[in-house]
Amino acid sequence: MKRRLLWLLASVLVGLSSLLGPSSAVWAADPQQAVFAGGCFWCLEHDLEVLPGVISAESGYSGGTTANPTYQQVSSGRTGHAESVLVRFDPDRISYATLLRAFWRNVDPLDGEGQFCDRGSSYRPVIFTGSADQLEQASESERLARQELGTSGALAVAIEPLKRFWPAEDYHQDYAERQALTYNFYRWRCGRDARLDAVWGEQARLPVVWKTATAFPTNAG
Repeated sequence: MKRRLLWLLASVLVGLSSLLGPSSAVWAADPQQAVFAGGCFWCLEHDLEVLPGVISAESGYSGGTTANPTYQQVSSGRTGHAESVLVRFDPDRISYATLLRAFWRNVDPLDGEGQFCDRGSSYRPVIFTGSADQLEQASESERLARQELGTSGALAVAIEPLKRFWPAEDYHQDYAERQALTYNFYRWRCGRDARLDAVWGEQARLPVVWKTATAFPTNAG
């Protein structure tokens, strides 16, 4: 669905950005950076960048083998990348553990074949870890998520070592703010919030996340 919206509403920008491509790669091993994939990067970027202590959130691609991938290449499913978000944060204001907690609340951890209405490997949910500490905390967050969901089975969110984060084309950045009407229609039509409510119940909304810190400690990390 997102690809159809892009084709109808931003075809000129798509073509131009395809020719230029992203100009740089970002290595996110810095402990003040985190990379997550959770379906449409427009949505995940928007959901994470509003958290107190987050400095910025940038849409891009991680987990594949092609250098400088374009949106068209990634969405074809042939590069191995997932739509991802690079979060830069102030650890004195927000911890990596808190970011993990917010990430889980904004994905469907039972679906590894995509997220919501977007299907395919480029929309798979992943926590990309850039250090041993991030790996340890990500693994613990999975255990706590299973505990909260009341399941002993494995969840569909992968935990993978970060190799590269490639910034997406400019027209994808801050999409929720720049194209609010299109974004809000897409998000509603995709059923993202309805599914989050169904999976997480009262925990699905970020204001509730900050009120209950029993399962995911907010001062860790």
